[in-house]
Amino acid sequence: MGHLQLPPGKKIAVNLGTDFDSQCLWLGAFNRPTPASMSRGEFGAEVGVPRLLSLYERYGVRTTWFTPGHTIDTFPEWCKKILDDGHEFGHHGYYHENPTMISADTERRLVDLAFRTFDKVLGIRPVGYRSPYWDYSDSTLDIIEEAGLIYDTSLMGRDFHPYHPQRWQVRWEKGNVAGRASKVLEIPVNWYLDDFPPLAYTGPQAGMQDSNTIFERWRDIFDYAYRNETNPVYATCVHPQVIGQAHHMMWYERLVEHISGHEGVWFATIEEIARAWVDDDTDEAKFVLPDARGVEPAPADSGWA
Repeated sequence: MGHLQLPPGKKIAVNLGTDFDSQCLWLGAFNRPTPASMSRGEFGAEVGVPRLLSLYERYGVRTTWFTPGHTIDTFPEWCKKILDDGHEFGHHGYYHENPTMISADTERRLVDLAFRTFDKVLGIRPVGYRSPYWDYSDSTLDIIEEAGLIYDTSLMGRDFHPYHPQRWQVRWEKGNVAGRASKVLEIPVNWYLDDFPPLAYTGPQAGMQDSNTIFERWRDIFDYAYRNETNPVYATCVHPQVIGQAHHMMWYERLVEHISGHEGVWFATIEEIARAWVDDDTDEAKFVLPDARGVEPAPADSGWA
């Protein structure tokens, strides 16, 4: 596997990523176009975004905002402010759609629609992608390759180290077959480093857990990487409508302060991290493996047929 070439004097790359889903989170993820749900997305834009931008400015942090096209079309002025403050934008679908529930044609159309919005409103074209659902359809990797994106951050095959994702032929009564690796670089995500599952009230989801527990978890994951891994990436994900709540901003600032107090921390955008990656012979060998993909039907007696 290749390696991350950190800048001189740096020991760990840190991306404090933001998923600026706003109101469309409640459309594509929950199908809840109610006034209360829309108001929660509005809070994210009008309250959460300025609080985050102020925090990042105080600590000199540049980061990446994965933002659906719908959010840009709905709250363009806040998106322009994020860009003016020097942060990166990443592609995050159009209305927070679930790629596993739509056709390949629809997925491709929505990816293109979001690209057009980025260009029309912000005059940019993102170089990276995060699936709105942190999951792929059978077509997602093809689509982001065709779009010329250099990185993805949706998968979980590692925790602290980038890698090139492979397609898999999934079989039930034989081992799965690993196929050709993509030249798109994966910066892995981690549900343990996402604020939404433990802290956002959705009804069926747990949500609203103790803030100190989440702070300690995120701190401990950083401390482990800092002490035990070579040239690691520590990448988190917050949502303005969740982390922007007053009590969450308190523990989040404690985390940023904790990280900042360590020597050799490189606060970076995901693009900067991806461009610091160096492939090796193992990566090159995976680029030329035979194509393998698809999921065979479940056996009739599996209980899932």
